[in-house]
Amino acid sequence: MEKVIDESQQGSALSLENKEKNGRKLYIESYGCQMNFSDSEIVASILAKEGFNTTQNLDDADLVLVNTCSIREKAEQTVRKRLEKFNAVKRTKPNMKVGVLGCMAERLKSKFLEEEKIVDMVVGPDAYKDLPNLIQEIDEGRNAVNVILSKDETYGDVAPVRLNTNGVSAFVSITRGCDNMCTFCVVPFTRGRERSRDPQSILEEVNDLWERGFKEITLLGQNVDSYLWYGGGLKKDFDKASDMQKATSVNFAGLLELVAQARPKMRIRFSTSNPQDMTLDVIEAMAKYENICKYIHLPVQSGSNRILKAMNRLHTREEYFELIDNIRKIIPDCAISQDMITGFPTETEEDHQDTLSLMEYVKYDFGFMFAYSERPGTLAERKMEDDIPEATKKRRLSEIIEVQQKHSHYRTQQHLGKTQEILVEGTSKKSDAHWMGRNSQNTVAVFPKEHYKVGDFVNVKINECTSATLIGEAVGYSENN
Repeated sequence: MEKVIDESQQGSALSLENKEKNGRKLYIESYGCQMNFSDSEIVASILAKEGFNTTQNLDDADLVLVNTCSIREKAEQTVRKRLEKFNAVKRTKPNMKVGVLGCMAERLKSKFLEEEKIVDMVVGPDAYKDLPNLIQEIDEGRNAVNVILSKDETYGDVAPVRLNTNGVSAFVSITRGCDNMCTFCVVPFTRGRERSRDPQSILEEVNDLWERGFKEITLLGQNVDSYLWYGGGLKKDFDKASDMQKATSVNFAGLLELVAQARPKMRIRFSTSNPQDMTLDVIEAMAKYENICKYIHLPVQSGSNRILKAMNRLHTREEYFELIDNIRKIIPDCAISQDMITGFPTETEEDHQDTLSLMEYVKYDFGFMFAYSERPGTLAERKMEDDIPEATKKRRLSEIIEVQQKHSHYRTQQHLGKTQEILVEGTSKKSDAHWMGRNSQNTVAVFPKEHYKVGDFVNVKINECTSATLIGEAVGYSENN
């Protein structure tokens, strides 16, 4: 639940420029969070060196890969249907191989390979460098599996191929894994313990993206605020580091500063933050550098202290309010978004009202809201009964969504009459005559195209708004062009 699921991207097939010498075709579909889409770019990069070009036509493929997500039941059901479809194609094309990557792969390896026999290859999120060996195995007619979770794999030395990108914004992974054992979440079991990537390799990737014309990056991790580099190793082992390692270590605020200073005209975003790990120095770094976007995705999951404890969220409602107050004080114009789960086991009407009152206090700019669905392998599934009726979950979810829509409209109205820098990302979905981009607060804005182009930083006067979109007119280029 910690990662933002972009519904419009689910199941999209990746494509990139073909290399003439490559003779085999790879079809790769991605599901789940931004982390999975970023991983698919790494996989495509590794397989490009193994003779594979990507295709968006399933019937042309020699190798079909599905990068999977275990966060929500819906994603698993969708992937199962896709695997059935791939196997139908396989019956007419017996040489085609099918593989499952990512979080579902780790959790359902024996089911996919041995019981249901629906795939040839299962590859966990830390084993992508082993793909050349695994492909050799399946080429020779054997099933192949590697779901071993690594203590040190960060893919810092693999330059991801940028797929299906707008050429303007890109994701840069900075951590892998998670040490927070939230009872509803499978991530620690599917992606392993938390480790951070060498800041030097992050800066090299950011510089490379800038040289290639990208104008915005999102630093990506299951929990970016936990970033801690001290020469390699797990975050939990930091207390065993030498005095020199501790003195020269880089935390997330330090990394933000390094990236902001390296490319002062490049926009920097990050996702996802965890309230228990976000520190004042991160908020102060955001305030200090103009190019760090004034937007924080800060999942809370519930407004009830009792439910937060049951979820093993290591913060209280009061501590969350204190963090919100500090953000508002240090960065008054900062946008904040949420993840919220309703209907968690034992949730009472009073707990639900606590969530609604928390939302009233924060007035989030936008949010990602879900009814609780039990995920196999999680602590909640093992120890708690999913005891809230579906009808109650649906009703509570609709109440949460209704409050969020009211607040979203309130927040977009705060931009009216202001002139804001918009980074042009592409043509508006509703009008070919308008550009679409986002402001620093991550709110979508549209304005007439005129002579501007994709990748331009444009100052736009905001004249109207809906609950989700700002509508304005360009008044000139911003100083970042």
